Amino acid sequence: MKLTMIAGGPCRSGDDKCGNGDCPTVFATDRPGMIAVQGYDVDHRTPEGESIVLIPEDVLREAARARGWF
Repeated sequence: MKLTMIAGGPCRSGDDKCGNGDCPTVFATDRPGMIAVQGYDVDHRTPEGESIVLIPEDVLREAARARGWF
């Protein structure tokens, strides 16, 4: 699957929400209507092959602007 970063990504100086230099990220994919997210693991059972990740609200807003949604 091809991923193209549209929000988040490498942290800027002083803005490291993760403490490791690589912030939560939202990606466009080559699959129509699908967006991939990199974020924090949460303790919640999901069906096999699925995950739930947390991303900061400002990253999601940035992704929405990048996609022209508002």
